[in-house]
Amino acid sequence: MLSPKPNVHGSPPAIAPEDARTLIEVARASIGHGIATGEPLEVEPHQYSDRLMQVGASFVTLNIAGQLRGCIGSVEARRPLAHDVAHNAFAAAFRDPRFPPLAEPELHRMEIQVSVLGPPVPLSVASEEELLTTLRPGVDGLILEESTFRSVFLPQVWDTLPEPAEFLEHLKLKAGLPAGYWSPQLRFQRFIVEEIGEDAEDRDRTD
Repeated sequence: MLSPKPNVHGSPPAIAPEDARTLIEVARASIGHGIATGEPLEVEPHQYSDRLMQVGASFVTLNIAGQLRGCIGSVEARRPLAHDVAHNAFAAAFRDPRFPPLAEPELHRMEIQVSVLGPPVPLSVASEEELLTTLRPGVDGLILEESTFRSVFLPQVWDTLPEPAEFLEHLKLKAGLPAGYWSPQLRFQRFIVEEIGEDAEDRDRTD
């Protein structure tokens, strides 16, 4: 069953169950369209609810047999949510530089998770110690920026990096900075997400 999971600490506007199902269907259809045409699915606004046509930001994560197969997303809300999911699903399948493009035989084994992001909130911290005490493990996604360096972790990363110090170190490394780096020019924003996933029954129904 599709399972939107609102966050008790505040979240983007809630996704109704029928809209959650639609977003997964859009993501899967866009990937299938990509295999057939090499292009993401272009959504038609009249086909979707008002909620899905509101401007929104999303990440689409693909897993196969419990292993990451692609993850691409948008931090800032700049286009209708359904459109954002369609394009990020295509990018996760075919343009994640960590993986080769998804092949058609992988489609039926692919698990899709859509994360709908709340608005990023700047964190005013004077030191790494202050940042570490401010972070909410399991809740916060985090954006790091300095000059041309930038990286993002979704809240799901806490599952594998549960300690704030370790979480931050790996975020710096992802940005191309040393793990122990600190500068007054570092900027951080946190955000929360509503997670939408699918189980085997949903995949069987769409295959």
